[in-house]
Amino acid sequence: MPISSKLKAAAFASIAAMGGFALMTGTPAFADHHAKAAETNQPNIVETAMGTGVHGTLVAAVKAADLVETLSAPGPYTVFAPTDDAFAALPAGTVDTLLKPENKGQLTSILTYHVVAGRVPATALTQAIRGAGGSYEFTTVAGDTLSARFDGHTIVVTDGAGRETKVVQADVDTANGVIHVTDGVFLPG
Repeated sequence: MPISSKLKAAAFASIAAMGGFALMTGTPAFADHHAKAAETNQPNIVETAMGTGVHGTLVAAVKAADLVETLSAPGPYTVFAPTDDAFAALPAGTVDTLLKPENKGQLTSILTYHVVAGRVPATALTQAIRGAGGSYEFTTVAGDTLSARFDGHTIVVTDGAGRETKVVQADVDTANGVIHVTDGVFLPG
């Protein structure tokens, strides 16, 4: 099964696993056609990341994993996007190793661990955290779990390895979803 088909299948599984959360954050069924027209003028997730100036490593990784087409598709997706500094904070040689063709599977797993099916703006994530009593677990399209909580007014996401990452900029809207910029890279447990 091609990677884009696997990602789409994982996205549908993620929506099912997230239940009401994914449904409450999805696009309304009867969206106004003017909103659709506005979305088509907006860059998609990949185009937006390419234009930020702080996501060069992420874009290179998305290209190396052959996920450009998938993350440019209609989605919608929510991407927790590590900055170049976040990738640079990984142990020396990690990024170079992951970008090698023989490590494409591992790179794809790590990247899809940063993607959630559906458009999940910060307001919806905030409501979910509060509704869950202060810590909310959700499933990524990779099939792994992340948890979100607050540290003051900042959303902090904890990955499977127990690493905490802050959302440093929320709600970067794109034509096919939303980007939350993070100061760390999520790693499965």
